[in-house]
Amino acid sequence: MHHYPVSISLSSYGADLVRQQGQLSFVQLLAAAGAQRIEWREELLTTEQPAELAQAAASHGLEAVFSSPLELWVAGRAQPNGELAATLDRAQAFGARWLKVSLGYFTDTNDLQSLHALLNRHTVQLLVENDQTLHGGRIEPMQRFFSDVERLGLPVKMTFDIGNWHWQDQSSLTAARLLGRHVDYLHCKAVARRADGKLVALPPSATDLHLWEQLLKHMHQGITRAVEFPLQGDDLVEVTARQVAALACLGQPRAESAHV
Repeated sequence: MHHYPVSISLSSYGADLVRQQGQLSFVQLLAAAGAQRIEWREELLTTEQPAELAQAAASHGLEAVFSSPLELWVAGRAQPNGELAATLDRAQAFGARWLKVSLGYFTDTNDLQSLHALLNRHTVQLLVENDQTLHGGRIEPMQRFFSDVERLGLPVKMTFDIGNWHWQDQSSLTAARLLGRHVDYLHCKAVARRADGKLVALPPSATDLHLWEQLLKHMHQGITRAVEFPLQGDDLVEVTARQVAALACLGQPRAESAHV
C-alpha cells in the first residue's frame, strides 16, 4: 500500500496553544507522528525566528508550507497584492517551498502577467486556496482564475479546502470535478453546524473519509493532504499519528485498494 504525504496545519492544535508554546515546539511532534510536511501559520506567529524554524524542520526531515491570510487580489487593484513579494520572501526565510494564500477579489481586469513576472523572481511555489468568503470561496471565481492560469502557463497551483465549500453552501464534489486537475494540496476537515448556527471544523468520520476518497479521484494521484481539523488529547503524538495514518492511505489505486 502506498502511503501518500501528509501535512499538518499547526492551527489544528488551537490558536491559544500554538501561540503559547510557539510553532517550533511542534516540529518534533509532527516528525514523531509520521507527517511529511509542516504548515507554518503566519497569523499564529509570535516571537519565532524564521531561520530557527527552517533549520528545525529540515533537521527532522519535514518539508514546509507557509500559510498566510493574504489575499492574492485586492478589490480595485489590477496588480497582485502589494504585500505578495514580501510574503514570498518571508515564506522562503521560513524554509518553505510553498506559500498558501487566498484568492481575494479576482476579476477579468486583474493583471496576471505582472503576477507571472513576480513569481518568476521567486523559487517558492504559490498555492491559492478557496477560503470561507463570498468573493474567494466559491467555485466560479476559482474556475475563472485557474482557467487563466492554465492558459497563460503560470506556476500556480490550488489548495483545495474540502470544508470551506460549506461556508458558501457549495458542493465539494462539484468543486473537485471542476477544479481537481489544478490541485496540488488538499486541506482536509469535516464540518458541522452547531446549535447556534455556526459552522465548525471537526475530525473526519468514516463517512467523511469515504467522501474524501471520491474527491481524490478528480485530482492527481498522491497529492499531499493536510490535517486542518482539531487535534486534541492527552497524547498529541498518538492523536496526530492516527490521523496521519488515516489520510496517508486515502486515494489508493483501485486495483491495489481491492486487496487491502
